[in-house]
Amino acid sequence: MHAGEQSGASLGLPLMLTLAALRAVYAEGSMSPVDVATIVADRMESSTDPAIFITALPRAALIAAARALMAEHPEPNSLPLWGVPFAVKDNIDVAGLPTTAACPAFAYTPEHDARVVERLKQAGALVTGKTNLDQFATGLNGTRSPYGAPRSVFSADYISGGSSSGSAVAVAAGLASLALGTDTAGSGRVPAAFNNLVGIKPTPGLLSTTGLVPACRSLDCITVFSLSVADGIAIRRIAEGFDPADSYARRIEAAALPASPRFGVLTGTDREFFGDRETERLYDASVARLEAKGAIAVPFDYGPLREIAELLYGGPWVAERLAAVETFFGSNADDFDPSVRAIVASAERFSAVDAFKGRYRFEALKREAEAIFARVDLLLLPTAPTTYTVAEMQAEPITLNSRLGLYTNFANLLGLAAIAVPAGFRSDGLPAGVTLVGPGGSDDALAPVADALHRGASCGSGLDREAVLPSLAEPRQAETAISLAVVGAHLSRLPLNGELVALGATLQRKARTKADYRLYALPGTEPAKPGLVRDPGFYGPGIEIEIWSLPPEGFARFVAAIPAPLGIGKIALADGGSVTGFLCEAHAAAGARDITQHGGWRAYVDALRA
Repeated sequence: MHAGEQSGASLGLPLMLTLAALRAVYAEGSMSPVDVATIVADRMESSTDPAIFITALPRAALIAAARALMAEHPEPNSLPLWGVPFAVKDNIDVAGLPTTAACPAFAYTPEHDARVVERLKQAGALVTGKTNLDQFATGLNGTRSPYGAPRSVFSADYISGGSSSGSAVAVAAGLASLALGTDTAGSGRVPAAFNNLVGIKPTPGLLSTTGLVPACRSLDCITVFSLSVADGIAIRRIAEGFDPADSYARRIEAAALPASPRFGVLTGTDREFFGDRETERLYDASVARLEAKGAIAVPFDYGPLREIAELLYGGPWVAERLAAVETFFGSNADDFDPSVRAIVASAERFSAVDAFKGRYRFEALKREAEAIFARVDLLLLPTAPTTYTVAEMQAEPITLNSRLGLYTNFANLLGLAAIAVPAGFRSDGLPAGVTLVGPGGSDDALAPVADALHRGASCGSGLDREAVLPSLAEPRQAETAISLAVVGAHLSRLPLNGELVALGATLQRKARTKADYRLYALPGTEPAKPGLVRDPGFYGPGIEIEIWSLPPEGFARFVAAIPAPLGIGKIALADGGSVTGFLCEAHAAAGARDITQHGGWRAYVDALRA
């Protein structure tokens, strides 16, 4: 152990900052977000791994953010991620903090959060800083950064995995509850394996990439590092949502899995661990655990997937890495890490003809992959076949890095979902992991299988090998929860908000309606209430709303108590989605004061007070 091992439980706060642990201390009142922010700041300052963060949020700023959260949302756990600290990979924008992509000459300071960061902040989470990465997210090992090489939390001699190196180490060392990473070829999975974590790699397009410095824009996924499958799925659900500003966003149809799934396993010459018998042993143990749960192991030919994986770096897809930074590379090639520069420059050897030939070959291999998934419901693969010391990786940076992606590179090309989980520890004390890979849209369906694998490994989370894993009950409850948009007196901190909280509601996020809605101040209501009316053809600012999540029973009780002329209907959102929410009968708006120009009830109330 090294990174963060000195930061054990502080003032009753466990080392591993699970969502359940934080919610418990907040609910009982033994700690506040300010207390947790202070402890996290202490841990960050005392960490023995200086390469985790590129930009750590200063102590005063982190504590100030926690105070601001409590001022605006004083009720403990009133937001789904109330007071939850999270770290962000430094190729994802956080407003006011530099985005470097691990290249100082490239750095800029964004004015806006990436869409996923925005959603987590709206849910109450607190950014702790920007984490280190393999430069421009090009690498799977974590050593390709001028800001240093984060190390596995279990040995300072060994790589952390990349490219989301700092994000994984931050969570595993107890410096954050979760961290955002990215995954093009395995960067959201390999670091999870090397740090005893869960890595959630969603179906491409499920999470917005607005505000992400692209590596391969058509393949990039923003990912979640978490301490358990339950936490990771809960966080992913908050972070996801169709984003019309992201041209690669997709509306993903959920895919189911049978109760006793058939899972593909490696056999014969497809099993390559580069002499690492211990990782191979842990893979076989994971296979046995799934079989013991009633799943059916099915040998399959990995050859087509291996060839697809090779296309990502050995084929014309590497040209997409050049496309992402072409202008900057043309003027600043010397500012690139030598290995990253060599990979990006290799794109120049491919022509447009090569791109089409590569696509033709991929489509043929895709047919073979479809045949694999006709025989199995999912795949169980080693996350990485082995690991290396930092010295070994730096001596052979290209060859050894390519080995790490043997079982990950193909997934995004095929539009698949994946969850990486810990598989246990080698005899030398280093962790290994396995990954479940399923069809696009199987993100939720993979969760119980992944959770069973993690529990069966009995290896805890991050540095805490004895950690008790939270159950999947909360995410399952979230599947049946009902979203409700409120527009007036039920908004946070307004007179009727307590009615929502009493029914078990939690705030998901803020949003805005489409431009063709008007808002009216309804006369004779106590407390004062507005009426939201849709006016096709009208073009206004859109009306600010809050989207809350209620259990079905609470939703039914709430709706039954709504007085006329208000009712419940579908509200169209500015981001292209829709949500159930408060609407007003049109006749009630006749003669009422039109307050649409304020853009929302809270702004109108504030204007009256002023």
